[in-house]
Amino acid sequence: MRANSLALRLFLSAMAWTALILVVTGFILSGVYREAVERAFDRRIGVYLKTLIADIAAPDIPNAQAGQSLGEPLFELPLSGWYWQVVRLDDANPQILSSRSLWDGTLPRLSDQNVATADDGTRKAYADGPEDQRLRMIEREIDLGDGGRYMVAIGGDASEIDDEIALFEFALLITFLLLAAVLLLTTLFQVRFGLAPLKRISEGLAAIRSGSAERLEGRFPEEIAPLARETNALLDANREIVERARTHVGNLAHALKTPLSVMVNEAAARAGDPLAAKVAEQTAIMRDQVSRHLERARLAARLTVVGTLTDVVPVVRSIARAMEKAHHERSLAVALDLPPAAQFRGERQDLEEMVGNLVDNAFKWAGSRVAIEVFRERTEQGAEMVRIVVDDDGPGLTPAERAQVAERGRRLDESKPGSGLGLSIVVELVGLYRGQLNLGTAPIGGLRAELVLPAG
Repeated sequence: MRANSLALRLFLSAMAWTALILVVTGFILSGVYREAVERAFDRRIGVYLKTLIADIAAPDIPNAQAGQSLGEPLFELPLSGWYWQVVRLDDANPQILSSRSLWDGTLPRLSDQNVATADDGTRKAYADGPEDQRLRMIEREIDLGDGGRYMVAIGGDASEIDDEIALFEFALLITFLLLAAVLLLTTLFQVRFGLAPLKRISEGLAAIRSGSAERLEGRFPEEIAPLARETNALLDANREIVERARTHVGNLAHALKTPLSVMVNEAAARAGDPLAAKVAEQTAIMRDQVSRHLERARLAARLTVVGTLTDVVPVVRSIARAMEKAHHERSLAVALDLPPAAQFRGERQDLEEMVGNLVDNAFKWAGSRVAIEVFRERTEQGAEMVRIVVDDDGPGLTPAERAQVAERGRRLDESKPGSGLGLSIVVELVGLYRGQLNLGTAPIGGLRAELVLPAG
């Protein structure tokens, strides 16, 4: 899941950056192309402007014939969007010459719109022409001396620029969409296959944790191989530490049991001595404490081993059969409800100790019936758990007795055999496995013991 999440984040991040880059690039290319189209359009109308100025300045060409040498039929079509206009500025009543296409309209004056003048004396800008047509205009003021001062203007249909740019942007959009699709597939391929080794490592670690594997197996790319080697080395070191701890615990147990046994024997040999009685009493406490702490150390060391799974059904069935044989003279009815597959994430001997104590108590106190049920469940946090329920039809326990029964050595009825350590050991084991032990009232009338443990 984590590898998939990483792959998804990388894929979405790559797509976001790709989309951002394509959008920015598209705006830049569109702007550059617009400038190029405008320059080409300006050169075109600039040629017309120079030709028209030449006609005005030529002494052998009457002003009335100005513009005939432009050679552009659009200047003859009414409201075609292509216009020229010449205004004499030094007359009290300015004479206006214009193309036939302008009909009875006039072109706006760019000089009146605060348009900046270029180095060559021209002004260029967009303006509204006849019939609210959008024009790209260029104008220039010329001084012919005695021939007079003139304002010469050329206007071209700006929709040609817009159409050209729109066509380019459409082609750019199609190109970028195809490019985005190719990049998407390429990124998906790279993320999927580039992160495949990490996914294999994640699955391998999950298999180790679940107990189906002990090491990371397989070949990995050289970038990932050191991670796999270090992980395997860490697992090996962990196992060595656990085995060493088990050995030390066992050695300590043997080292302490012998002196304590000698003290017990010596105290027993002096039964009438008050000092011997006190030694025997304290020695029993010492043996109990040593057994308690050695057992906790043994359990803690065993729980550090990664990836141990135990089938629950064979353990429960084996314990139930053993108890039936031990209590065969009582003819107890035993009901088992066991699923086909349930696994405990822990070691078999720990499960046997926990279930064994609960089932033993049920058989001891049952009147005629014992029921054992096993099923899997999922917590609100999504963790898989296995629940083992042991019911009997005995006298049961009051809430106060349930609170006392888990205390170490606590026995509520001395008529039954045992040391009183069983449930306290179960409580400690359940705590080490981060499970739960719940005591309540069974539907058949006695005590219900529910053991909730992590499932494999």
